[in-house]
Amino acid sequence: MATDNPMESLQGEATCPMCLEYFKDPVTIDCGHNFCPACITQCWERPDTDVFCPQCRETVQQRNLRPNRWLANVVEIVKQLSLQATKATGEERVCGEHQETLKLFCEEDQTSVCVVCHLSQDHRAHRVIPIKEAAQEYKEKLQGALGPLRKELEEVLALTSKEQKKTTEWQVG
Repeated sequence: MATDNPMESLQGEATCPMCLEYFKDPVTIDCGHNFCPACITQCWERPDTDVFCPQCRETVQQRNLRPNRWLANVVEIVKQLSLQATKATGEERVCGEHQETLKLFCEEDQTSVCVVCHLSQDHRAHRVIPIKEAAQEYKEKLQGALGPLRKELEEVLALTSKEQKKTTEWQVG
């Protein structure tokens, strides 16, 4: 995954080639490639296929999954670096789980989500809209609610002023 941006290259190396998310408890298979255990296990569940590496197609032993603790540590460092870089540039808020920019708003859960969260089981069936669109909708709702409140405030201030005049007249008179 060659790119001119070293941070993007590092993020690519910390990403599972199957789910395209940061590795979760990465394992190494016989050919040396790394995957999330759930991803590689799911790939090998198909009974009609030989057990091979989905990346290089080399035949491998199915149950020979070795935890890659070094890669797991690197993934955590990459997540932290990505989060720091985002904060330093003053970009939008970032998803704590996926380190992706929060660009969407889940109306059912009333929370901002990243694109990966939107595709997950937690939000897949929910109505999700762009966060800027949601902000505009809520801004309009607030402005709509603000009108009657302003009118009520004006009435209260008018009554207060009227009562203060009466009080002043009684004190003087």
